[in-house]
Amino acid sequence: MRFILSILALLGMTGAATAQLGHAEPWQLGLPEAASPLMHDVIAFNNLVFWIIVVITLFVLGLLIWVMVRYNERANPKPAKFSHNTLVEVLWTGIPVLILVVIAIPSFKLLYASDKVDDAEMTLKVTGYQWYWGYEYPDHGGFSFEALMKQDSELKGDELRLLTTDNVVVLPVGTKIQVLVTAADVGHSWALPAAGMKVDGWPGRVNHMHIYFEKPGTYYGQCSELCGQNHGFMPIMIKAVSKDEFAAWVKEAQQRFGAVTPAVQVARATVN
Repeated sequence: MRFILSILALLGMTGAATAQLGHAEPWQLGLPEAASPLMHDVIAFNNLVFWIIVVITLFVLGLLIWVMVRYNERANPKPAKFSHNTLVEVLWTGIPVLILVVIAIPSFKLLYASDKVDDAEMTLKVTGYQWYWGYEYPDHGGFSFEALMKQDSELKGDELRLLTTDNVVVLPVGTKIQVLVTAADVGHSWALPAAGMKVDGWPGRVNHMHIYFEKPGTYYGQCSELCGQNHGFMPIMIKAVSKDEFAAWVKEAQQRFGAVTPAVQVARATVN
């Protein structure tokens, strides 16, 4: 019964899941609720491809049933002999090409949008370690901190198991944010589904992507690159707040984590 209900819900989904604050819910189907324009585009593209797959699957199923009923041995005791049909061969070549074109156009647009970073208002640098994340705010004094997963004994209230970190990344809403991702040891992948982000980080290389949060909330992600035995225990926890709240948090974070002086920033840039 559960299987049937799941299939019916899947066929009726609109692409926007019921996830609250960017984390998965029990029996959730579909993608997380969008928190950025990029994720809206990802959901729209997912829905397009999903319904194309549904139509193709139903067509092939109907064709198989028709062939089994119409051309079985009892209905055709004396089989016909033919080998070519020009119209059918043109159709089964041309229609798949058209389907691929329909999929390719929005796919290329989405790929370009995910990699394009224009007029970034701030930068967040992310470094993957075995097995936690390090964050740096180069445009706000260069302070940095590490975010480790809270153990079960450390959780308070409604904090989520395996997703809550001891230090929370705070970012402003309505701001074009460039995210630079790298790693210090092995390959990692910084993935934030609600924002439509998944960026691989490798030692000696810096990849980039952008975030633009549309609304405040707490959003979660996890490492999506198999990086060792504790791969499943390095979550991502981001709190999106208003610009005024972010400015107040930056002042507190500079004192808590230690802002880097301009001279040290210049020295770092020279070394890098």
